[in-house]
Amino acid sequence: MAATVEGYCVKCKAKRNMKDANQVTMANGRKAMKGKCPECGTGMFKILGK
Repeated sequence: MAATVEGYCVKCKAKRNMKDANQVTMANGRKAMKGKCPECGTGMFKILGK
């Protein structure tokens, strides 16, 4: 399991640690983290550096 990743929840309007975070590769080849907000369950997404 990956380390805790902090992302922005647009529904809560706050930074939170993602729940069930997984690393994905976007169509352009860049890496990103995809998970859920632990408070409201909304999908969260964070683009990572190269």
